[in-house]
Amino acid sequence: MTSMTAARSPLSPADRPRLGLRERKKIKTREAIRTATYGLIREQGYDATTIEQIAERAEVSPSTVFRYFPTKEDIVLTDEYDPLMLEELRARPADEAWMDSVRYVMHRAMDVMMTEDPEVVRTRAHLSAQVPAVRSRMVESMSQTGRLLREAIAERSGLAADSLEVRVSAMSLVGGLMEANMCWAENDFRDDLRELVDRALDVLEHGLPTENP
Repeated sequence: MTSMTAARSPLSPADRPRLGLRERKKIKTREAIRTATYGLIREQGYDATTIEQIAERAEVSPSTVFRYFPTKEDIVLTDEYDPLMLEELRARPADEAWMDSVRYVMHRAMDVMMTEDPEVVRTRAHLSAQVPAVRSRMVESMSQTGRLLREAIAERSGLAADSLEVRVSAMSLVGGLMEANMCWAENDFRDDLRELVDRALDVLEHGLPTENP
């Protein structure tokens, strides 16, 4: 990894590269499908919402929905942030402590997501905690996120991306962040998400506290 600063943040909408027409159309379609899905879920619940209903409201065909999202659970869980967060991690200075980089990027991501659409963030967390199918799919998707993260850890550490140490580091981080999100939803969003994430990162960095926080 080269030594770089994060003066331009890929998580900031103004700093994201301008996309071509085809990619903008794809993003617009994905967003229409997501918006339709969340609207229907709020109206009638997750289980009652069908792909056909989502397609009708988004004004696309059911086959188009499946082309963008293999399952209904993927509509809820998939977003554009993982690649952007990986890019931002890679943009941090090479001599910065790894957990400091992670903390910085997570704070940036939470700020952007909670500014752009906090209701979607809460709905996604609620469904992950309450709907078994969504929770199961989320656990499956962790491996994909972990693979992305392994590349960044390997570049920073000089270790092989498929080494046991890098695998454990990546999945521990992904699992810790997932549990912070679940804890947030299970307690009806009373806690501050940033504080929960910081506590999860503290455990990963320093181990269990000697007393209750």
